[in-house]
Amino acid sequence: MKSDLDSIMQARNMDAFVVFGNAENNPPMYYLTGGGHVSHAAIIKKQGEAPVYFFNDMERDEAAKSGLTLIPYTKYDYNDLLKKSEGNALLASAMRYQKMFEDVGVTGGRVGVYGHYDVSAIFGALRYLQKLMPDIEFTGEAREDSIFLRAMETKDENEVARIRRMGQITIAVVHKVREYLTSCEVRNDEVLLKEDGVPLSVGDVHSKIRLWVSEHGAELPSGFIFAIGRDAGVPHSAGNPTDLMRLGQTIVFDLYPAEAGGGYYYDFTRTWSLGYATPEAQALFDQVKEIYDTLNNNFDLNVAFKDYNKMTCEYFESKGHQTPLNTKAPIEGYVHSLGHGVGLNIHERPFSGLTASDDQRLKPGVIITSEPGLYYPEKGMGFRIEDTLWVRPDGVMEKLADYPYDFVLPMKKWKKK
Repeated sequence: MKSDLDSIMQARNMDAFVVFGNAENNPPMYYLTGGGHVSHAAIIKKQGEAPVYFFNDMERDEAAKSGLTLIPYTKYDYNDLLKKSEGNALLASAMRYQKMFEDVGVTGGRVGVYGHYDVSAIFGALRYLQKLMPDIEFTGEAREDSIFLRAMETKDENEVARIRRMGQITIAVVHKVREYLTSCEVRNDEVLLKEDGVPLSVGDVHSKIRLWVSEHGAELPSGFIFAIGRDAGVPHSAGNPTDLMRLGQTIVFDLYPAEAGGGYYYDFTRTWSLGYATPEAQALFDQVKEIYDTLNNNFDLNVAFKDYNKMTCEYFESKGHQTPLNTKAPIEGYVHSLGHGVGLNIHERPFSGLTASDDQRLKPGVIITSEPGLYYPEKGMGFRIEDTLWVRPDGVMEKLADYPYDFVLPMKKWKKK
C-alpha cells in the first residue's frame, strides 16, 4: 500500500525518488496524486517526508486536488535559465530540476527515477543534472520489482471498491455485447447480419464495445480483445476487424477497461461460440473450465502464485497439451502464465510466471487474475476464462464481479438445421 513506500525505500537504500510526466495515464504519478488534468509535472519525495508536487500554473486547481505540497514551476524563471544555458533547453531543464531538488532538501544520495515521459527529453536532462549534482546517484529499477509495484501489490478498501466498480461496468458491457450478438439475424452461410442486412464484422463489434465502455464512463487505455476463429487462438490478437462474425467459431472476449483518466483497471475474459460448438471445441473448453474451477477450489492464503501456474501446466500436460513447464516458448496449447496483479496497471505484482520470485504470494490485499487458456490457431480456435479475484483480509478469495461461463450462446433468431 502507499503507506509502505517509505519502508520499501529504506530497505533499498533509496534516499528519494522523482516521478515525471502527466498525472493521468501515468501509474506512479496517479498513485501519488489521484490523477487530474495536470501535464508535464514532477513529484519529488524524500525518504520519510511527504511528496512535493511541481506543476504549471495553468493547472494549479487540478494540482491542488491532490492534497500534496505544491510548488509552481513559475518559482523558477525558465527564460532566465534558458539565457544562462545559452539556449540549451536540456541544460535549462536540468538547472530547473537542480533548484527543485535543492528546495526539497535532496542534494545527494540515491534517487530513483519513475513515470511516463519522453525518454529522450528525460535522459538528456538527467545527463546534465548528474553533472550539476554529482553527489546524486540517479537509479532505475526493473519494472516488475520497482518500489511502486511493490507498494501497489496490496490494495486498501478504497482501491478494492474502485476495482469492484470497474468490474460491474465490465460485465454490463459484456452483457450488452452478448445480447447484441445473440439477437442478430443469421444468413444461410451462418454469417451474422446487422440491422440493415449487411454482414456483421469483428470491426463492427469492436466499435460497439468502444461505444458502450465510453457510455459507462470508462476508458480502454490498453485496448481490448475480441477475436474469432484463428485469431482467438493467438492470445493477444485483438481480432481482425474485417473478419465476419460466424456461428460455431470460438470467440475470445477479453475486456480490461479502466477508470477515465488512467485510474484502476478490471480484467475479464469469456469464450463464446454462437449457436453451436464443434465437439473438439466443446472438449477443449471443458478442460479450461475444469482447471479454472480446480484452481478456485485450491487457492490458499500466502501460497506463491507461481505454484498455481505450475498446477495449471501439469493439468494441461496430462491432457496432452504443450505448456511452458516442459516446452520452450510454446505457440499452441497453454502458452502463457496463469495470471497477474491488477490495479493502476493492467499487469502488476504478483506475477505467476514459472520464474517469478517466491515472494509473489496470495497474501491479504492482493488482487489477481486467474485466466487459464488453450490456443490452437491452426485449428481456428482458442479458449480463455478469466476473472479478477481479491484476497480479503480474512484470507477468502472473492471474485469481484460475477458473470456466467456459458460457452455456447443460443441465437434468438436461428435454429440449427
